[in-house]
Amino acid sequence: MSEKKRRRADPGPSGPAAATKKARARGSSHAHDLRKQLTPDSNILASLRRMYDEAQSSAASSKTLTLSDLNLSSACREVSDRDASSVKHTIERAILDVARSILAGRGFSFDVPSRSASNQLYVPELDRIVLRDKSSSRPFANLSTVRKATITARVLSLVYAVLLRDIHVTKRDLFYTDVKLFQDQSQSDAVLDDVSCMLGCTRSSLHVVASEKGVVVGRLVFTDDGDRIDCTKMGIGGKAIPPNIDRVGSLESDALFILLVEKDAAFMRLAEDRFYNRFPCIIVTAKGQPDVATRLFLKRMKTELKLPVLALVDSDPYGLKILSVYMCGSKNMSYDSSNLTTPDIKWLGVRPSDLDKYQIPEQCRLAMTDQDVKAGKDLLEEEFVKRNEGWVKELESMVRTRQKAEIQALSSFGFQYLTEVYLPLKLQQKDWL
Repeated sequence: MSEKKRRRADPGPSGPAAATKKARARGSSHAHDLRKQLTPDSNILASLRRMYDEAQSSAASSKTLTLSDLNLSSACREVSDRDASSVKHTIERAILDVARSILAGRGFSFDVPSRSASNQLYVPELDRIVLRDKSSSRPFANLSTVRKATITARVLSLVYAVLLRDIHVTKRDLFYTDVKLFQDQSQSDAVLDDVSCMLGCTRSSLHVVASEKGVVVGRLVFTDDGDRIDCTKMGIGGKAIPPNIDRVGSLESDALFILLVEKDAAFMRLAEDRFYNRFPCIIVTAKGQPDVATRLFLKRMKTELKLPVLALVDSDPYGLKILSVYMCGSKNMSYDSSNLTTPDIKWLGVRPSDLDKYQIPEQCRLAMTDQDVKAGKDLLEEEFVKRNEGWVKELESMVRTRQKAEIQALSSFGFQYLTEVYLPLKLQQKDWL
């Protein structure tokens, strides 16, 4: 057969490889069409300024509700920031009560607020989880609680020593003071939260902090222990959020919004592309599960700067769980939800509906495991999800299709597609929930 006939007889590539190639070509064409929908940045900025003005006006006119403003059927417990001398005085009173009980021949026990899941209450008016005021006894003279009572006494002793010296230590430092007793850091961490709740103060009031985790970059200037920090000059790594938020002061910004990002990889892309200069914003991430310092820092920025907050998380149940911790609080620290939550965060993306809207390639969509599906269904049962119709629709779609996707799936259209097309188009269309 001649070369000409062979070429005529050859039908070309076929099968899965050809289908993938065609799908990729369709996706690239759609991505190009979406890029053409973008209006000039000046139009998007004008829309963002209106959103900023609305947030400023709303913050000035609305009154922040507290637990004391509500007539709840259940009594609830909340903690507050307190100075070192007040916390020391409370510890001294607690230890004196223990000493009196021992001298009277009754032994001793601690009344510890119950932080179990059944003792949590979601309050729609506050849009956050709070802790019911219910305590349980932790006696030393009981085989089942003797160890916990001993750890509680030891943690109280260590916290008192830290406050006396007027220093701050990390939770890891605390654990290493008595590894033989604590055995595992999760045990000292749990009792530290118990002690905070017992004493009625925030964990930062105990001068025990977590290691640095969250980072911030963009249009923000603040002082850290007196040093002036300009977050536009922090490179692609950003400025680490101080674990002791009390050191932070004098927040200044010309940003129009805060962009809360779930993952470090997306944060680095936004920082390197100087997204905050094109669309004035502050970009913050806790690199996954939010830590206390990042939650406190976000709440403080929202409160003092009165900026709207938009969130960019993975399109999976865990991305939404992370977002819900920022918004409504975690059950583990519900006793401090008034200080740690930032209500009214808008879910910008990546949403399940975006997978088809932006024609994310099939090979970039991940199949949800049974555990993922269960996590999605559990979220649908949460009160804070039920009250948001948009969230319900998106979650139902995710569970039904059993598909999830990471923010990085957008890189299939180009490494800078996130900053050059996806986010600008989202902002232009006000496409958030």
